[in-house]
Amino acid sequence: MTGITSAPERPAAGLRERKKARTRAALVSAALDLFCARGFDAATTEEIAAAVGVSQRTLFRYFASKDEIVLSIQDDIEGTFLEKVRARPLSEHPYTALVNAVRDARRELDPDLVVGLLRIIPLYAESPRLLAARLAAGDRHVERLTALIAERCGVDPVADPRPALLAGTFGAAMHTASTTICRRARPDADTLLGSMEAHLEALVPALTEPWHAPAPEPSGAAPAPRTD
Repeated sequence: MTGITSAPERPAAGLRERKKARTRAALVSAALDLFCARGFDAATTEEIAAAVGVSQRTLFRYFASKDEIVLSIQDDIEGTFLEKVRARPLSEHPYTALVNAVRDARRELDPDLVVGLLRIIPLYAESPRLLAARLAAGDRHVERLTALIAERCGVDPVADPRPALLAGTFGAAMHTASTTICRRARPDADTLLGSMEAHLEALVPALTEPWHAPAPEPSGAAPAPRTD
């Protein structure tokens, strides 16, 4: 069984909360093993529950559907990312804050959680239902990021299009990085996270600089956004 953990446990969490976190992680891990072995549509919630040694009713206390099990991995990663965005200094340009938040999250994320992300990405191509659920979840994540950017910058996200444009472009860059890296035979967590940082570094030059010269090698530094 592949280990998948959710958000880090809080130091003050009681025994009951720790047990619930372990059960949740075990359900996600067992589900991924079954989905990857048999396909998302073929695997059942009964089989997932049985693999962990719990009832189907217990599974449904944690997840309402198989879709939610898969999407919980993305939710946990993006939840950590949003926390890091909130923690960035307000003096940073919003794009710089997003880039730095990705790096901050990389230092905290459990590698097994990122490996879980690598495992679920191919599942979207197998199930139209799951893909539709992922697209809807992606829209919700962009909306939350848009609201957070607008809050940080003190602008109205309805009247000012910049927060939505930035959030949508950022989301597209992350999607491109993850789908591109999954075309490799055996990608790992560091490769995926490094690819995300490289795509963010390449984004501003791709939008603002001439394409006649070869793309510059990634330097590891956050690109400097235009301020005009």
